Amino acid sequence: MLYTLEILGKPMGKQRVKFGKGFAYTPKETVNYENYVKTLFQSKYGQPLLQGKVNISLKAYFSIPKSTSKKQKNKMLLGDVKPLRKPDCDNIAKVILDSLNNIAYKDDKQVVSLTVKKFYSDIPKVYIELWEE
Repeated sequence: MLYTLEILGKPMGKQRVKFGKGFAYTPKETVNYENYVKTLFQSKYGQPLLQGKVNISLKAYFSIPKSTSKKQKNKMLLGDVKPLRKPDCDNIAKVILDSLNNIAYKDDKQVVSLTVKKFYSDIPKVYIELWEE
């Protein structure tokens, strides 16, 4: 079965752990985003917990800067121009994979195939597809 999920809003990457006086913590923005992804997935599918090998495809869509010319905007929307900005693909993947731990699958070590692509769009979002082999 193919599971799909669309996370509306600016794509976010996993932020580094922060350190306080004698303790480490995950930044609030990362925790909130992970909880948002979990809630969206659970409200759509429940908790399927895939048992086998998992394949994941992520597409991150970034908003087009307002100062972009019409010609350049068309190239961006066609995919001829891709975003070369943060967050990095690996950080986008990390926040999504960690969010789906114990929800879509037991552990992200089950992921045997992962693709991450970045695009421009009028609607910023992350689109997820995952399936079991």
